[in-house]
Amino acid sequence: MSGGAAPSSAVAGRSALLRWGMPRDPAASRHVAAFLVATVATVLLTRAFLAAAGYPQIGGGGLHVAHVLWGGLLMALAFVLLLSFAGPVVRPLGALVGGIGFGLFIDEIGKFVTSDNDYFYEPTAALIYVTVVALVILAEALHGRRPHRPEEYLAGAADHAVSGLTGGFTPRAREEAHGLLERAGDVRGAAQVRRLLDEIEEDHAELPNVVDRGAGLVVRGFRRLVTARWVPWVTVGALLLATGGAVLQGLLAWFGGTDVPAWMLLALAGSAGVSTAIALLGLAVVRRDRARAYRLFRRAVLVSLLVTQVFVFRLQEWAATAGLLVDLVVLGLVVAELSQIEAAAARREAAVKEAEARGESDRPAGAASDGGPQVR
Repeated sequence: MSGGAAPSSAVAGRSALLRWGMPRDPAASRHVAAFLVATVATVLLTRAFLAAAGYPQIGGGGLHVAHVLWGGLLMALAFVLLLSFAGPVVRPLGALVGGIGFGLFIDEIGKFVTSDNDYFYEPTAALIYVTVVALVILAEALHGRRPHRPEEYLAGAADHAVSGLTGGFTPRAREEAHGLLERAGDVRGAAQVRRLLDEIEEDHAELPNVVDRGAGLVVRGFRRLVTARWVPWVTVGALLLATGGAVLQGLLAWFGGTDVPAWMLLALAGSAGVSTAIALLGLAVVRRDRARAYRLFRRAVLVSLLVTQVFVFRLQEWAATAGLLVDLVVLGLVVAELSQIEAAAARREAAVKEAEARGESDRPAGAASDGGPQVR
């Protein structure tokens, strides 16, 4: 064991990652999502371009410069960017460059797993999908299962100050930094970070954040939809359409003579049934507990994304992207609604605390906490 004084009780009670100096970035979910979207879009666009161009090859004289090399170079560039600059400004750019590079890299997975370097290896689509799903599960485990601690919001606000100390704050950046600070509350160090943020000068020059702008457009579009009462029905209907289509594709492949193992068809039908049952349960409780209903919808979509669609991609390869797109749109609707519900709950909680604080300040000296006289 290392020497030195024992940590304070507050520090000792924190998770190992926090004690190691590894707070989670409050914006990490957006960056990971941008990385994965860029990966999938790059794979689809690359396949479409190569098919339209007749699969050209760069090189000659026995040399072939595969696009996996360009992918590796872009991933290396993303690492260099992320390792070279402090603060949050460079991370969206790193996520996009790294996602494009990883898409070019993973698109040639067929060459990695076959002895004859077969780019057209049949299960390629399923392998790519499983890889993306594994990254989604990892991101969910890191950022989706446990809420951020106040210290992590404070670290996020201080991280914004790092870029502001040299480049100043745009109004948007200042608002975002103060928003993180407000969510941190009155933890130790918050007052000092607040004073630091207030000292940063204003400057309207900033690197465009493509990730935030794109995410803002999507979220605003979804939130216009989720205000309607019919959205739960549309959500369940779209999910049933996707799962029903998946089962239908499996049956058509089976009766069409495709070499489909019986266990795969049973697993496809079983996962579709579980997803449907969870979605219908959510629809049954949506009127009395909207938050619980949308959490159930989210689980139903994740079962479809993480299990059902994997089998569909194995059966139909690239033609199965329609079901994937439907699931992603439904997941966007559900996440947008959950964010509204959680924001409303946070506002109610803040209003209650403010009312309690006003009640404490207005209470006469010597009054008990319930408004009555002190009894000793």
